[in-house]
Amino acid sequence: MMKLSIAIVVGSFLCAAATWAGAEEDLPAGKAPGGLTSDSPEVQQYSYAIGMDIGSNFHANETPLHLESLLAGLKAALEGSKPKYDKKVLGEAIQHLQQHMAEKEGARGRAVGMNNRVEGEEFLASNRKQKGVKATKSGLQYKVIESGDGEAPGLTDVVSCHYRGTLIDGTEFDSSYARNAPAEFPVNRVIPGWTEALQMMKVGDKWQLYIPADLAYGDRPPGPPIEAGSVLVFDIELLGIVGK
Repeated sequence: MMKLSIAIVVGSFLCAAATWAGAEEDLPAGKAPGGLTSDSPEVQQYSYAIGMDIGSNFHANETPLHLESLLAGLKAALEGSKPKYDKKVLGEAIQHLQQHMAEKEGARGRAVGMNNRVEGEEFLASNRKQKGVKATKSGLQYKVIESGDGEAPGLTDVVSCHYRGTLIDGTEFDSSYARNAPAEFPVNRVIPGWTEALQMMKVGDKWQLYIPADLAYGDRPPGPPIEAGSVLVFDIELLGIVGK
């Protein structure tokens, strides 16, 4: 993911630069707000820091830049001089950059997703051979840890569960146990792997689920650390059915 939106970085910096330029109109030449001069060590240091911050973001995002044009635009904004290009041209240029970065990010995401799917398939193939692991026609795998004797919920029932979710490398991304608060939700309003498993479980059951990417978030993950194509592992405890 990009650390910061290019439009935000560019827009925020130019707005700040324009505000700075406007503020300096009422100051003596070479003076900055607070009585600092442009050649003061403090001004040079924070100016350098700002440049490093902006440069680091562009570098991290591998944004193609023309340094002379970048400095010329910065200088024009700071001096309040007339831009070299009109607003329409600049707007179209920013849109082109955003499209370029979105396409690049999309390609990176697809590559990550493909790699995760390969690793996930290898994990599931190996895991399926483990003692106690069962698999359904959909590809969902599960292992019964403890068996309850309660009722099995239906598709539209609201259930109460404790759970812990991890990636196949053990990275935890969510846990109701850590919050010390069970979660309540309709059976048909969660990821497909959960919806399928919950209807097979009975109140009091504790299962471990191994959910293929297509029964989890597929190629549209909710955010880090879950990536596209991720197989998810859940420890889930069905505490009760709280509504129908």
